[in-house]
Amino acid sequence: MKDLASIAVFALVVACAPLVTNSGVVLNFIMMALYACLLAQAWNILGGFGGQFSFGHALFFGTGAYAQAILQMQGGLNPWVALVLALCLSAAVGLFVGALTFRYGLKGSYFALVTLAFAEVFRVVAVSVPFTGAGVGLMLPLRESAANMQFGSRVGYLWLVLAMVTVALLISAWLRHSRFGAYLQAVRDNEDAARAVGVDPFRIKLVAIGLSAAVMGAGGAFYVQVFQYIDPAIAYGPGTSVEALVAAIVGGMGTLWGPVLGALALHFLGDLTRNLFGQLPGINMMIYGTVLVLIIMFLPRGIAGGMPIRLWRRRPQHKPGKDDHG
Repeated sequence: MKDLASIAVFALVVACAPLVTNSGVVLNFIMMALYACLLAQAWNILGGFGGQFSFGHALFFGTGAYAQAILQMQGGLNPWVALVLALCLSAAVGLFVGALTFRYGLKGSYFALVTLAFAEVFRVVAVSVPFTGAGVGLMLPLRESAANMQFGSRVGYLWLVLAMVTVALLISAWLRHSRFGAYLQAVRDNEDAARAVGVDPFRIKLVAIGLSAAVMGAGGAFYVQVFQYIDPAIAYGPGTSVEALVAAIVGGMGTLWGPVLGALALHFLGDLTRNLFGQLPGINMMIYGTVLVLIIMFLPRGIAGGMPIRLWRRRPQHKPGKDDHG
């Protein structure tokens, strides 16, 4: 109940933001920060709670994005219906990748590289086939209406991505307190021990990657609706995967609010350095990278994982002995 109450308060406060300010800059910042939170939450389901580090989560992002665009443009479906199908298709791709990798016991760096390879394969395919627009990409036609999931202001998109983030938070809360979540964390901590007490690691990890892929696919579908354009580099490029995993690691893996805090911190830091040092090419990225390294060094468990580590250990107290004088 404590987690549910905190999620409800978070959703209520953010939903009321347009009532406090009508600044396009502020609303856009909140919207994009929530979008980053959604990607981080998706990665955290598999990487944080499940311990399966993925370097290719853009695979699921791109699948959701292209499904959302293609089903509207070539299938003639309503965007809300297309969204449901896009989530299902992303989950199906996740289950396919999981069935191939987990069946043969791939984990750690091997699993990370396989997911990265799958994302690259899908990028090459998207460049080659005509129904994805090949290298040119796809552009959604502009038809502003709530029924068409195209809003006239950032407020509608803000509420849409807030609903997605809230659902992702509810999934994380369920993983923290449910029996399935306990099984998933047991597999993460010691797969052999979990198997010895009757847990099926293959089935548990398969469900986790399906959930993670569906949430990541929601991020891709949201991106298409906001920017009305997608191409293979955006859909399956490594930048999306890095954004998702770095925010989760910085915020605190396997926690409820860690990905949210990490995404907010990195998004704020990125905007701040870009605005302050945008006229000096590369300086903003250097400062951004330096701060990121410091966060990882002095907050090894992430922002939500605990207090900073001590820089100096306490010196043991000296006990007077026979050789002490005075």
